[in-house]
Amino acid sequence: MTANELSIIKILKYQILVILAVSLALTSILDFVSGGFAFLGGLIAFLPNAYLGFRMKHTAKLDAKKFINSFYTSESIKLVLTALFFLLVFRIPNVKLLPLLTCYISTLSVFWFALLMR
Repeated sequence: MTANELSIIKILKYQILVILAVSLALTSILDFVSGGFAFLGGLIAFLPNAYLGFRMKHTAKLDAKKFINSFYTSESIKLVLTALFFLLVFRIPNVKLLPLLTCYISTLSVFWFALLMR
């Protein structure tokens, strides 16, 4: 495995840990429903990022122009997936927005900290 592949896997593992930690914390502090919505928020962040990460793993050996085109296409699909997941979750009655967004933002913040630690 290359260093980039290891970085992708490491970030995804940390995202899973953040999802579990925030979901369990909100379940214990608030209630089970809040923890469930937090978990959904984490998945909304994690699943598109996992798609992008594994897609980039397969395009790393392409020449520069093809790599950039593939990256933009994959990033666009990631954004569409994120919007689709939010639309699906907002169809659930009585969505608890605060836990959902708390875990979503916490999961995304793993990228920010990964960039700071480099």
